[in-house]
Amino acid sequence: MRVAGFNIPDDKRIDIALTYLYGIGRSNVFSILKKADVEGSKRVKTLSEDEQKRIQKAMEGYKVEGDLRSEVISNIKRLKEIYSYRGLRHTKNLPARGQRTRSNARTKRGKRVTIGAIKKEVAVKMGLIEKEKKV
Repeated sequence: MRVAGFNIPDDKRIDIALTYLYGIGRSNVFSILKKADVEGSKRVKTLSEDEQKRIQKAMEGYKVEGDLRSEVISNIKRLKEIYSYRGLRHTKNLPARGQRTRSNARTKRGKRVTIGAIKKEVAVKMGLIEKEKKV
């Protein structure tokens, strides 16, 4: 089954398979299936053409996949352009919603990098300082 330009897995139940779409979660699935009058325990491959069309019709009111992704990107871009606090946090690759960063935030900040004293020979190899000439 193809919905919003995206192939949904055939072997899954329809209530699980619809969550593979970006922007559709479990709570949205229940309202979509209720509006389309389709049972959630059915497998995708067992759906009739009529049921597939009703599901697609019920999903017309939702922003999914490309439209939603582009909207989210444009929202973040707007925050960066107006130099809001959240925009600056996005620019610096830090959490934007008030989480602490002293001990956690590893997924946002990346792998730990130890910063410490560098020996003189290593600094010369890295090109941080010039080698001193003996007189």
